[in-house]
Amino acid sequence: MGNADEMLTVARSRSAELAAPRLSPKPRRKVAILSCMDTRIDLFPMLGLERGDAHIIRNAGGLVTDDAIRSLSVSQRLLGTEEVVVVMHEGCGLLGASEDEFAKALAADGVLPTWRLGAFTDIEATLRHSLERLRESRELPAKGEVRGLIFDPESGSLRELA
Repeated sequence: MGNADEMLTVARSRSAELAAPRLSPKPRRKVAILSCMDTRIDLFPMLGLERGDAHIIRNAGGLVTDDAIRSLSVSQRLLGTEEVVVVMHEGCGLLGASEDEFAKALAADGVLPTWRLGAFTDIEATLRHSLERLRESRELPAKGEVRGLIFDPESGSLRELA
């Protein structure tokens, strides 16, 4: 049995628990969180969230890409969020990765994507750049509360970018 089959079986057995008939698509806490997709990041217990509290947007690196801005724009303009929290982390797979090697590997498979890997060498500088991009984004009307956090999966500590 593949993973998707196993997941469907579990979901079918838990449908009553998974149903959210009276839960609004608008986050109760009016916050959207952009985070890395790393499996070690469990945002709900880390940030004290419950289902319905926040929009969660995840991608490789927790980077502010065009698609992340699209999702955040929908979150703010259509669904009422007013704050954005970006969560990056120590030991990210993009930290120290090679844009050139990744591009060569894709090209060897005949793939020429319109996007970049997003590799970086300095997590704090990258997070600062991401926060600045959000604050300058004309697509986002609510920019007063844009914060950046860095998680350390080894220690479990979370700190705000100074």
